[in-house]
Amino acid sequence: MFPKIRNLEAAFQYVRLFTVLVIAGALGLSAWTVWLSQRAIARVQDRIYILSSGKALEAVAGDRKENLPVEARDHIRSFHEYFFTLDPDEKVINSNITRALYLADGSARRQYETLKENGYYSGIISGNISQQINIDSIVLDMHGYPMYFRCYATERIIRPTSLVTRSLVTEGWLRNTGRSDNDPHGFLIEKWNILDNRDLKVERR
Repeated sequence: MFPKIRNLEAAFQYVRLFTVLVIAGALGLSAWTVWLSQRAIARVQDRIYILSSGKALEAVAGDRKENLPVEARDHIRSFHEYFFTLDPDEKVINSNITRALYLADGSARRQYETLKENGYYSGIISGNISQQINIDSIVLDMHGYPMYFRCYATERIIRPTSLVTRSLVTEGWLRNTGRSDNDPHGFLIEKWNILDNRDLKVERR
């Protein structure tokens, strides 16, 4: 009788040991699976996919400090393109100027109001004139705050009888603001000033 009891006790210990090992293995496997899942989720969250022309392009998210010069220059470029790209259509002019004024402070509005009072925009409409801008370079000082910039560009003024090429040099300062639909970069141009805007050449059409 006693050998049977000892055999039952030994069998019970083996079953208990096996059960403990199975539970420990299951817990270890679960922990490893959760860790791998967390790593995969973190990797996915650092990626953004953009759909362009029917193709999915991967964009990797990064710290804003890494992209600050690129975003700042694009903000300056966008402002100048909106402000100086004009066509003989009042709706186009108003739309572009409105978008530009979201990106700058009252200094840009004062420039706009001066041009408007001098009949610049009405002259574009009545004269069937188009104005285009090409940004040549943007110099940005990242060591100070607000950040100083100087923009070098070329304007093309297309008239019915002539094509005028003008130089354009502007300066201003950039400060950080909150991002929005109207200001996706989160910057505001301050103390914007036109330093040079003279004719380079005039061609007959």
